[in-house]
Amino acid sequence: MSDYAAAKEFLLTLKKRGVQLGLDRMRGWCAALGHPETAVPCIHLAGTNGKGSVAAMLAAVLREAGWRTGLYTSPHLVRLGERVQVDGAALTEAELAAAVAELRPVAATLVPDWRPTYFEFMTGLAFRHFAARRCDIVVIETGVGGRLDATNVVLPELSVITSIGLDHAEILGDTLEKIAAEKAGIIKPGRPVVLGRLPATAEAVICDVAKERDASVHSVVAEFGGETERYPQTNLAGDYQRWNAATATLAARLLPARWRLDAATVARGLGRVTWPGRWQRCDVGGRLVMLDASHNAEGAQVLDANLTQLRAETGRAPTIVSGVLGLTRARPLFEVIARHAGALHLVMPRQARASTVEQLRALVPAEFRGAIATATVESLFPAPAQCTAAGGAAPVVVTGSIYLAGEVLARLDPRHGPLESELQDF
Repeated sequence: MSDYAAAKEFLLTLKKRGVQLGLDRMRGWCAALGHPETAVPCIHLAGTNGKGSVAAMLAAVLREAGWRTGLYTSPHLVRLGERVQVDGAALTEAELAAAVAELRPVAATLVPDWRPTYFEFMTGLAFRHFAARRCDIVVIETGVGGRLDATNVVLPELSVITSIGLDHAEILGDTLEKIAAEKAGIIKPGRPVVLGRLPATAEAVICDVAKERDASVHSVVAEFGGETERYPQTNLAGDYQRWNAATATLAARLLPARWRLDAATVARGLGRVTWPGRWQRCDVGGRLVMLDASHNAEGAQVLDANLTQLRAETGRAPTIVSGVLGLTRARPLFEVIARHAGALHLVMPRQARASTVEQLRALVPAEFRGAIATATVESLFPAPAQCTAAGGAAPVVVTGSIYLAGEVLARLDPRHGPLESELQDF
């Protein structure tokens, strides 16, 4: 067994413990590691949607200013190492294997019930890697929620909450207000907080928490207004990325002056950011394929706008390939899909929580008149330059789950390496 195979086997044993929210175990893990979470200044992000994109934008801006920048995100699209990046370079298999070999004995010194979970282990590994690489600053994305998320052991330069929507309700609560309270848990005393586009009820909850903690609140809507045309440009496609760019811009403005993030530097960084799988255009044998990560009710609104623009651009109803994790997420997405698709292919992502194609078929509105087919990712994308989806020259849109986007990307671009879906969190 190779070192990396052994590392993966160990991580899979941790994954079997599942997700266990709470900070006491994570604080103990960080203490055992020598508190690497305090070694590097950071920006901390939470949000239902957009936090990964904003994190990538901020990392690009900071790199543009000349700072060695770490980026910690989840889930990964294709390979586990994508989660831990320094200056845009993901952890290699060799680096991951070495890090797991180093940290595994440390975890073993802890009382069994207090040993880190999979996500906690990876979070500690990321902190340790950023410190070892002498990063100047790190951008940290929460996993689930905020208040009890393993990343919430940091004391950031500032906090960012990108959006609030109904997702992970079984963990975070079944109302916008409850979810907002969980996300607001990343706000730290005296540290500014940036708010993206939020529902009024959610924003009120977050502002109350910020007031209690003497944290100043800075709203994208208050700063830039409500018209997308006024928002900063970015090379990531979709109007919603203009909102994310505005959120990143406002966060950059609020960082202390020592970080030297002037307007020109911010603009250059936003123009150079890469973040695969988010309304990503791919040429597959001359056919346009869009990879989309919309996966919940809030994302369905963004998908609706993007599909409207795509139809106007191409003059064709797209063929849509969709697989979703959970029927609650699938319902609003399929309402949007049915309004735009010329044909629909139903697939199951490689995740235990994936809805079956039969469940998805039952959610297709009765008024949909396009063809509906059952398929697999392998049959639809048999080779990097091949797409067998129906519709002739119609564009193809892959949507419904970031995991599905990753599966397709792995087949379209082998440079990403073999898919590691088994190492997704849950």
